[in-house]
Amino acid sequence: MSEVARAVSDRGELVLRRRADDGALELRVNGVFVMDDRETSSEELLAQAALSGTPERVLVGGLGLGYTVRTLLADARVRTVVVAEIEPALVQWMRDGVLPSVLTDERVVVAVGDVRAVVAEQPDASLDGILLDVDNGPDFLVYDSNSAVYESEFLALCKQKLRAGGVLTVWSSSSSAGLDAALARVFGRSEVSPVPVRLQERDETYFVYQGRL
Repeated sequence: MSEVARAVSDRGELVLRRRADDGALELRVNGVFVMDDRETSSEELLAQAALSGTPERVLVGGLGLGYTVRTLLADARVRTVVVAEIEPALVQWMRDGVLPSVLTDERVVVAVGDVRAVVAEQPDASLDGILLDVDNGPDFLVYDSNSAVYESEFLALCKQKLRAGGVLTVWSSSSSAGLDAALARVFGRSEVSPVPVRLQERDETYFVYQGRL
């Protein structure tokens, strides 16, 4: 395992490293595995949910390694992708070429800050999709403060920012009855898609939750 980059913020330590066994880039926050560039299917599924409609303007909560944004940008119908990323180091690593960048596309607008504040700043009924991948899900939080992202009050704010036909999509590393119930309360129903993944020689299942207008 070799270290590629390291940064410290108010929330703790971010480490980007390359695994020796498969050569994958891996991101860890405060020692907790967050994502790698080997298994990206669930991040891409987040984007596909928004692309199923009329995805002119989409907001992505969590830049990560860029795979959700990259999938969105591959669709010519997408005019604007607003990216909310709380860790400035991730944005800078892309700008410096440490990570393959999705930020050079003129359709991408980056807001460095808490996704809740970035969503609140958007005009009502201005987004075709909101895609949230800001933590490991409500039951395995890296940052305790992110618990509010998965609660009804913020989900209702997201609904307010969506246009008719818009979709809110939330990534989780585990099944969450609480998130499922919160989405159902706000949107009338919740859709969940289990995503089987192969993670470092073991089988896992991630989950993508959706609420639609």
